Amino acid sequence: MDLNTLWFGLLGVLLTGYAILDGFDLGVGILHLTARTDEERRIYLNSIGPIWDGNEVWLVTFGGALFAAFPEAYATAFSAFYLPFMALLFALISRAVSIEFRGKHASPLWRKTWDVAFCGASALATFLFGVAVGDSMLGIPIGADKEFAGTVLGLVRPYPMLIGLLAVSLFAMHGAIYLYLKTEGDLQKRIHERIWRSFGTFMALYMLATIFTLARVPSALHNFERLPWAWVVVVASVLAIANVPRALYLGRPMQAFVSSCATIVTLNMLFGVALFPNLIASSLDPAYSLTVYNAASSPKTLAIMRNIALIGMPFVVAYTGTIYWVFRGKVKLGAHSY
Repeated sequence: MDLNTLWFGLLGVLLTGYAILDGFDLGVGILHLTARTDEERRIYLNSIGPIWDGNEVWLVTFGGALFAAFPEAYATAFSAFYLPFMALLFALISRAVSIEFRGKHASPLWRKTWDVAFCGASALATFLFGVAVGDSMLGIPIGADKEFAGTVLGLVRPYPMLIGLLAVSLFAMHGAIYLYLKTEGDLQKRIHERIWRSFGTFMALYMLATIFTLARVPSALHNFERLPWAWVVVVASVLAIANVPRALYLGRPMQAFVSSCATIVTLNMLFGVALFPNLIASSLDPAYSLTVYNAASSPKTLAIMRNIALIGMPFVVAYTGTIYWVFRGKVKLGAHSY
């Protein structure tokens, strides 16, 4: 494996780590308004309170690695998705502000305002992530000068919108299962019902997205012809999705959560297989696409980055594992809770 392919894979690892970890707290935000009382909404917030900001570090690291490893792809992506990226940044900031400001005043109107902002920002951020994936699959108008040659409205197409809705449903299911693990009593029973509803919505959108992908993006299967092992990922994805309802029915919520994580992992892997070697596919001419080779930094830069990653990643994983271990268990509201 050359360094260019290695960094494509490492970017996939960072993106997958972010999707798993921030996916469930985005999902908690999407489900936030389904809580019936102020106490329940506080439980929702405190289930992710100690960890949500740490989860977003994975996204920051992904952006930094993309800039260092593939600077031309980074620049082109921002020229194409500048306004969506600003909307995404606004959504992520709104989530943070909502979490911190909600409990600063006891007024019902004050708290309701931040509840709506938290839910809306979580849904918007997730939807924009999905739209970006859909546009990447279809390709965007990139010219010979490696510059974006389209408009923002040209990126708003039915297929990316469908993938955006799929992402929202997936994270809602992921977040509901996480909430089930962190709650108890009557609230936990109601969350159990929401898991089934979110899973049903996800399955409907998943099947629809699969059909549309095969019909609208035939190039997504090209790499499967020369990489037969990729079909193993397809099978693993189907099994992971199928095990979510099975685990729930058998009363094994942790197994359902692991299956939800595996679903995210395999879907990200399939996205990577479909995209490789492109980072940004051109819809004007495949020759204009930015790939892991024509958009990469120098081999020396990639090698130095690889060595730094080998040193730093164990610390990141150890830190993440420690945080989740310290804050394991059911949510208990206290004097210093949100």
